[in-house]
This record gives sequence, C-alpha cells and structure tokens, in this order.
Amino acid sequence: MQIHVTGHQIEVTPALRKYTIDKLERTGRHFDGVYDTQVVLTVEKTHHRAEATVSAARHKVLHAEATGVDMYAAIDSLADKLEAQARKHKEKLTDHHARENGKRDLSS
Repeated sequence: MQIHVTGHQIEVTPALRKYTIDKLERTGRHFDGVYDTQVVLTVEKTHHRAEATVSAARHKVLHAEATGVDMYAAIDSLADKLEAQARKHKEKLTDHHARENGKRDLSS
C-alpha cells in the first residue's frame, strides 16, 4: 500500500509523515487490495484539516476529511472516519444469510 502525504501551507515533517502513515495503515486491514492513499494536510489560520482519498480494489474509492484543534487530532479523526467507511463497505460485501449447505432455513 502506497501512502502519499502532502502539505498545503504546511511543511510535512518526518514525524508528522510517520504518524500519518502509521494511523492510515490500519485502514488497509479491512481491504484485500488497497492500492494508493493520497493525504493532504492543510492549515488555515487556526483550522487544521486532514483529507484523504483511498483507492482500493474493484474501483472502490473512500474519501474523508476531518478537522481538529491540532494536526494530530485531525489525523486521528480522519483515520477513524476512514476505518468506519472501510468497515461499513466490508459489511455490505459479507453475506450474513449464508448457511452451511448454502440454503436458507425457512422452517422457523
């Protein structure tokens, strides 16, 4: 999985880049094929914003953005949002009505 971190009106320090990559790598646990993740960190006066676009298998694209009091809080919130989207997408793909023999039990 490739994670690209860029900054808009902010210099992305190695510590900030490592923190972002560590937080967003856990999103990859929910997908078999996460190809690319683009992260943009932005500072506008007192607003710290993190925005990410995740390209995954079967042309699935997840997008989220979050704001926080500091950049680390915004990254944490962004990672939580992306993980929730990935979990929700995986739930949709899972067949919850499957039985052992492949047929539904209609007796009850």
